[in-house]
Amino acid sequence: MTSFFGTVDFLSIIPSYLSLLIVGVQPLLFIRVLRLLRVFRIFEMGHFVREGAIVANALKASRVKIIVFLAFVLIASVFTGAIMYMAESKYNPAIQNIPEGIYWAIETLTTVGYGDTLPVTSVGKLLAAIVMVLGYGVIAVPTGIVTAEISYRVLASHSRKKFKCPNCGNTDHLENSIFCHNCGNVLRDDAF
Repeated sequence: MTSFFGTVDFLSIIPSYLSLLIVGVQPLLFIRVLRLLRVFRIFEMGHFVREGAIVANALKASRVKIIVFLAFVLIASVFTGAIMYMAESKYNPAIQNIPEGIYWAIETLTTVGYGDTLPVTSVGKLLAAIVMVLGYGVIAVPTGIVTAEISYRVLASHSRKKFKCPNCGNTDHLENSIFCHNCGNVLRDDAF
C-alpha cells in the first residue's frame, strides 16, 4: 500500500469518494489521470523511464544556458517592442504604447503571429522581417542546447577506454575509436 503504485492508486481513487461526500470537489477528478502511470508497469515500459531520466537530466544540466537565452529573448522583445512603438505609433492604431509593442514583438518572435497587429511603415515592416527570422532561432537554439546535452550524456554512458593519444596526450576515447577526436592522429596500429 505504501509503494509507488499503491500511492498512485490511492491518489487517483480518493477524488471519486470525496466527490460523493463533499459538494464541489468534482474538479479533483482530473487526478485520476495518475492511473495512466500504471500503463508503464502493465506494458513493461520501465526502460522508457531511464530515457526520460536522460532527458530530464539534460534539461537540468542546460537550465542555466536556457535561462540566459530566455533572458536575451525577453530583452530583445522589450527592445524591439520599443522600436516598433517609435516606428508605428503615429500610423498604426494597434500599437499606441510600448507594452503593445512588446506584445507584438513576443507574438512575432515566438512565431505565433495572430495577425491582429501588422506594421504599416517601412521601418516597421523591416523590423518585423528581422524579428520573424529571429523567431526561428527561438525554436532552434534551445533545441540545440538540449540536444547537445543529451548527446553528451548518451555518449558518456558508453564505455571509454583510457588509452593515450601518442600525439596530443588526450585519454578520453570511445572504445572503437580509430582516430583521436582532439587532434585526428591514428590511435591504434591495428586499425587498418
